[in-house]
Amino acid sequence: MADVTLIAERIIRRFARDTNLLVAGRSVRIIAAQPETAELTAISRELTRMLSALGAHVVTASRHDAITTASTHLLDIQLDAAGPDSEITAMLLLGGASLPSRGDADGRIDFAGEHMPVSRLVAKGLGERGSVQGLRIGIAMVLEPKTAQLALLLAAAGAEVAVYAHPDEIDASVAEALRARGIAVDGSETLSGLAERAAALAFLERGFDILLDDGSHLIRLAHEDAPHLVKQWIGANEETTSGLTPLRQMSALGILDTAVFAVNDAQMKTRFDNRYGTGQSCVFAIADALDRVGVTVRDQPALVIGYGPVGEGVAAHLAALGAEVRVAEVDPVLALRAAHDGYDIGEAAELGAGALVVSSTGVAHTISADLARTARAVAVAGGVPGELDLDGMLMGDPAEQLTPLGAHVDRADPAGTLVLDRGGCINITAAEGNPIEIMDLSFAVQLAAVEELVVTRPAVGVHALPTSIDDTVARAALAARGEHIDTPADAQLAAAHDWRSRRYLSSSPNQETR
Repeated sequence: MADVTLIAERIIRRFARDTNLLVAGRSVRIIAAQPETAELTAISRELTRMLSALGAHVVTASRHDAITTASTHLLDIQLDAAGPDSEITAMLLLGGASLPSRGDADGRIDFAGEHMPVSRLVAKGLGERGSVQGLRIGIAMVLEPKTAQLALLLAAAGAEVAVYAHPDEIDASVAEALRARGIAVDGSETLSGLAERAAALAFLERGFDILLDDGSHLIRLAHEDAPHLVKQWIGANEETTSGLTPLRQMSALGILDTAVFAVNDAQMKTRFDNRYGTGQSCVFAIADALDRVGVTVRDQPALVIGYGPVGEGVAAHLAALGAEVRVAEVDPVLALRAAHDGYDIGEAAELGAGALVVSSTGVAHTISADLARTARAVAVAGGVPGELDLDGMLMGDPAEQLTPLGAHVDRADPAGTLVLDRGGCINITAAEGNPIEIMDLSFAVQLAAVEELVVTRPAVGVHALPTSIDDTVARAALAARGEHIDTPADAQLAAAHDWRSRRYLSSSPNQETR
């Protein structure tokens, strides 16, 4: 019998790769051709197991009846053994139709927009209220179709928008398509060194009211080289954990000169983008790269370094694909959580020998040179420069010590370690970034945070977003999926608002007169 686990994994990864859509939370129906062979039954069962472990809802016929066939939230996987020599084939249908060809950059941008209903709804409100009318807004993020949609939504709401992306994080075709739609795009994949810095400064010199940043690179550059511009800002939004850390340090030192909303810390960002989005996109990109050189994720143990929201997602997705997951974490609380989630915990040097090692910290030199030499494969899901100490590992010219094996896979000689994407953030540089529906949630928070900046004009410093934004975005997301949630009974509401502790404050006369 064929390797049913690998077949199931490849089917799921194909769906994600062809659409850049999310598996977790998606309704999936598995249909096997009749008569159903033992092999089709085994693959169907493995698909059900794997999809469930990844957070999908494998629906029965009765449950399917309640789902609109035309809904793009429903994925049908039709299995057949009609290929050559009874080879197993799988047809994937989204909303009852074959997976669409996203085509060129314009097609990918439009496809992303079709699957970002929450961001559309929030942006529509900005436009109706005139919240961003005439404001100059800069977006400094990875430039791909989803970011292009964020720019287009802000422009449609009345803002004057410009985009900048680092050379390693810019899709040239998307940049060109965005320019053709009237959005200014600075930066190029061809730039490096001083030319790259000059392009970033030119972007800042456009003079913004609000800056949306990812990694706080542009916020910090403005403080260093263009502080006069910072003082003109209403404020900025920061998208990532690694970006907020230096901003909080700057605030503590009294050198931060702008208000910053910590978009990353909103529940509708961190609990979804990091856990489900980065988890899926990084692990599937790793699995795609390894599969191209004849290695599967479950061929080896996997060590995840860091068990924050990103590490939690990476570990869960690796485990769903069949890896034996271990976790190394310096924070005792997070390490204990990993242990309670069923993973072996310990020191990276011990757990990483012979393993697929994935850094999920966003901290430089997380995968040390010594650890990398003993690992079977190394990859980065955090994404700061030097998170994998590749220079220390090689101790020489990479051209002489890295042997290309396949797309985004090199072998580091003489250790033989497989180096994925040369230590780049694997889901960005080797794939399309986080799934569209996940970025829909994150960008909906970004859009709501823009309005919060405009309305509240917060003081200089790093600020948490009001929880009402999480509630608004979550309710919009549930409505877009046609989901309904429970409502508390009157007795529950009354109990929740009763400040007295019934255990210690009795209504008896003796208690009341003490």
